[in-house]
Amino acid sequence: MNRYGTNFRISLFGESHGILIGVVLDGVPAGIPLTEADFLPDLARRKSGARGTTPRKEDDLPEIVSGLCDGHTTGAPLTIVFRNNNTHSGDYASFRDIPRPGHSDFVAGVKYHAFNDIRGGGHFSGRLTLCLVAAGVVAKKLLGQIRIESRITALGGIPAPTSKPTPADGQITGYEPWDTLLEEVIRANDSIGGVIECTCTNVPIGLGEPFFDSLESQLAHLAFSIPATRGIEFGDGFRAASMRGSQHNDCFTDREGHTLTNGAGGINGGISNGNPIVFRIAVKPTSSISCEQTSFNFTTGQMETFRVKGRHDACIALRCPVIVEAIAAIALADNLSANYR
Repeated sequence: MNRYGTNFRISLFGESHGILIGVVLDGVPAGIPLTEADFLPDLARRKSGARGTTPRKEDDLPEIVSGLCDGHTTGAPLTIVFRNNNTHSGDYASFRDIPRPGHSDFVAGVKYHAFNDIRGGGHFSGRLTLCLVAAGVVAKKLLGQIRIESRITALGGIPAPTSKPTPADGQITGYEPWDTLLEEVIRANDSIGGVIECTCTNVPIGLGEPFFDSLESQLAHLAFSIPATRGIEFGDGFRAASMRGSQHNDCFTDREGHTLTNGAGGINGGISNGNPIVFRIAVKPTSSISCEQTSFNFTTGQMETFRVKGRHDACIALRCPVIVEAIAAIALADNLSANYR
């Protein structure tokens, strides 16, 4: 399904090389100030253009087509669309014969009996994350004092510098080990992944439900709506498996529930505990790479050597921090929206 949420609900539509893509948001309270200019800062952070990102350039200008009147939300479903103006669909014609390794081409073809739109990955494309960012902009308006910030903590297995944090826009700014690795990968027509850390501060106690609707479950659900996500961890994450309870436990320091450490990442029993929510996602290397590969040709029945055509990111993680912020805002807004009813 293409829908998420109980109180703050979003639905994505469109394909990478179709006329447009968009998102419908239901449950947005009436009277929220909103203009198309409000979207531009976060949309710009997701744009390509930096070294290692796709050469495909789109305007990515939002058009609000419903749910807005006189600069305020009306309470009706809010619909935002983005036109696709720079498509090279011919680059994808061969992927029916040789589906791209690591991509959705094969499974989508089987599931939808080859009627799926394969151009640019169709509805499976990372371009649809543009709609997640737009939804995140609206969600952030419902969060009050909650603040969300994401940053890259590793690229291609190389940790971020400890002397200064990486910028929230995810762009490489002169960190030599990352720059060198990225240049090497670009020359090899290959790709690398990365790790994005997200921190949510001023989150009230009590968001989330036990078991199936735990706040971790909700954040993880949305994290895997980012096509490149391969893993998620909270607080100490996988390191907790090698720790002792005396090391991992977060001891309380006052009546407000503040803790000495934050190994739980701000969530206990599936419910926010008032400390910063901290989680990290693993972003895989971009599947579409133009170096030579060998894979199966489903038409000839033979293994063949081929190259993927098209315009792709050498490191999709560079554009992910703002997307991760968006999914965190959507999850928190869904939990908070009951208060607006």
